[in-house]
Amino acid sequence: MKKTDRIVVAGAGGFIAGNLIKRLVGKGFTNIRAVDIKFIEQWYQTTDGVENVADCDLKEKDNCYRVCKGAVEVYNLAADMGGMGFIESHRAECMLSVLINTHMLMAARDVGKVERYFYASSACAYNTTLQTDAAVSALKESDAYPAMAEDGYGWEKLFSERMCRHFREDYGIQTRVARFHNVYGPFGTWDGGREKAPAAIWRKVLQAMDSGSGEIEIWGDGEQTRSFMYIDDCLKGVDMLTHGDFVDPLNIGSAELVSINQLVDYAEQIGKVKLKRKYNLGAPKGVRGRNSDNALIRKVFGWEPSTPLREGLAKTYAWITTQYETRKAGGKVVE
Repeated sequence: MKKTDRIVVAGAGGFIAGNLIKRLVGKGFTNIRAVDIKFIEQWYQTTDGVENVADCDLKEKDNCYRVCKGAVEVYNLAADMGGMGFIESHRAECMLSVLINTHMLMAARDVGKVERYFYASSACAYNTTLQTDAAVSALKESDAYPAMAEDGYGWEKLFSERMCRHFREDYGIQTRVARFHNVYGPFGTWDGGREKAPAAIWRKVLQAMDSGSGEIEIWGDGEQTRSFMYIDDCLKGVDMLTHGDFVDPLNIGSAELVSINQLVDYAEQIGKVKLKRKYNLGAPKGVRGRNSDNALIRKVFGWEPSTPLREGLAKTYAWITTQYETRKAGGKVVE
């Protein structure tokens, strides 16, 4: 690619895409079109020198054709999603995101000169019957079939993966698909209902310290397990996959498996506090265990996400703390 080639990033007001745009600008690309359905004031971050297209619903076909005109690369990270509390109670909304990828692929075929098309899928696409034990076997890419994805959000991701495959096979668009495993980091959601476990737990720790309650609510029994990938690792993986020759869906996630109770342990250590744990067994919990098998990404790229969770959490929690204190003082923050 030339540094002046047009790059379109969908979902630019979100966490991962916002950080991706900053990375692309840092690499010298000067023709980036950033697109999101949210008004610009609601974007998590913006970067100077970028064409920002706000209030643009990419579920609408005409909008996709308009923003993809002249694009050489497209990164589709646009989706209606959030943490487990959101996706379990907004299944229809999550599935409507299928319109975004469908119309973006059509636009890439018809009005762009797209050489590479990246699609952000999710570990929620994996067969849920393989995730019923906290001591879960790490999920390898072939475990998505036979299909039994997370209801709603996971099925939308799995279907959209197939769309990418067939647009590559039928129309020659070089599609690349990453299955993300719980990405976290600064400039991400930390309040409001769409936040994921690392951010939600730290917000609760801050609230407990602020109020003096000495208590934290944990969804489920805390023994459910996950892996969490720091944003810098995520972006490096996206770059490798988008510009490499591997064409099938690929895990991009950390293999460091922890329980939610262990995640709270880390938060307490960082906050230098010990809290009483109140378990809400009726809250959304998702699958019992999920982890990323990284054998294939090591084989293909000789690399895997490796930022230690404790290290990434410290950076993330420092940023959330600043946001929390700013909001408490009456300032404007991104939640």
